[in-house]
Amino acid sequence: MPVKRALLQVLKGESLEVPPLWMMRQAGRYLPEYREARKKAGSFLDLCYNPDFAVEVTLQPIRRFDFDASILFSDILVVPHALGRDLRFEEGRGPLMTPITADEVAALDGEKFHVNLEPVYETVRRLRRELPEKTTLIGFCGAPWTVATYMIAGHGTPDQAPARLFAYREPEAMARLLSILADHSAAYLIRQIEAGADVVQIFDSWSGVLDETTFEACCVKPVADIVRKVRAVYPDVPIIGFPKGAGAQLDSYRQRTGVTGLGLDWTVPLSQAQRLQGAGAVQGNLDPLRLVVGGRALEDGVDGILKALGAGPLIFNLGHGITPETPVAHVEAMVRQVRKATGQ
Repeated sequence: MPVKRALLQVLKGESLEVPPLWMMRQAGRYLPEYREARKKAGSFLDLCYNPDFAVEVTLQPIRRFDFDASILFSDILVVPHALGRDLRFEEGRGPLMTPITADEVAALDGEKFHVNLEPVYETVRRLRRELPEKTTLIGFCGAPWTVATYMIAGHGTPDQAPARLFAYREPEAMARLLSILADHSAAYLIRQIEAGADVVQIFDSWSGVLDETTFEACCVKPVADIVRKVRAVYPDVPIIGFPKGAGAQLDSYRQRTGVTGLGLDWTVPLSQAQRLQGAGAVQGNLDPLRLVVGGRALEDGVDGILKALGAGPLIFNLGHGITPETPVAHVEAMVRQVRKATGQ
C-alpha cells in the first residue's frame, strides 16, 4: 500500500484530525545548520544553484521537525535570472538587479532558460529520492507581478511604487512582461513536477499593494495563465496560491485563478478564513512574530487557528515566512501543539 501524504489529502478536500504542517522559509537563517551551509556555499545564489547544498538545506528542517511537507530551497528571482537579467544578493539589502526598462522587456531571452535552471531540477530529483515517502515535496515559483516588482525597481521597496508607476505609465510593456513571466514560470513549474514535485505553490508576496483593477490585470490574470498551462500537462497536481495582502479579494482570486489551495497571510480574520475554507483547503495563517515571542502568544495563536479551521481542510502554516530571529525551541513547541491531538 502506498503511503498517504497528508498534505495531498487535505488539498483533495479531506479534513484530518491533525492538520499537515510546514512553514514558509522553513529552511533558513533561524537554523544554525543552515547558517553553516550558507557560509560553506559562498553566496546565496551558489546555495540555490548547487544541488548538494540546496538538497542539504531543504532536508534540514525535515530532520529536525518531521514536517509533513518539504519545499524546494531556491528563490523566486531565479526565473528572471534564467531569462538573462543580472541578480545578486547583499547581506542586509536582499536581492539587487539592474532595473528593467520598457524597451528591454522584448529582449528577455528564454533560449537557455531550462539549461540555466537545470541545477534546480536536479535538486528536485534528489529530494524526491531522499525525502521520507510520507513527506510531500513542494515546488514553487514567484507570481509574475511579484517577480516583476523586483525587476522594475531593482530591489524591494515598501509599497512597490516603481512597479505600480510602470504599470500605469507603460501598460503594454507591463502586460508583455507579465505574459513572458507567466509563460516561463509555468514551464518552470512543469519541469519541477516532472522532476518529482507533488505540489506547487505560487508566491505573490506583493499582491496587497494593488487596487482592484490592477489586481485583476497584474495578479489574477497571470496566475490564472500559469494554472491553466500547468494543468494542461499535469491536471491532477495541486496548486497553492499565496496572494499576500489580498484581503477582500481572496474570494475572487481563488475563483478566477483556479488554484487548489489558498494560502492566507496573518491579517486574514479567522471568520473570513473559515468562510473561504468552504470552497476548499486553506493554508496558514499564524503571525510569524507569535512564533518569535513564544509562550502564551504562540499558544493562543495556534489554538485560535485550530479551533476556527481544524474541522475543515487545513494546512497549518505561518502567515508569511519564518523570521531569522525565531528560536528553534519555539518551532518545536508549535509542532508539539499542532500535533498533540493524537500524540504524534
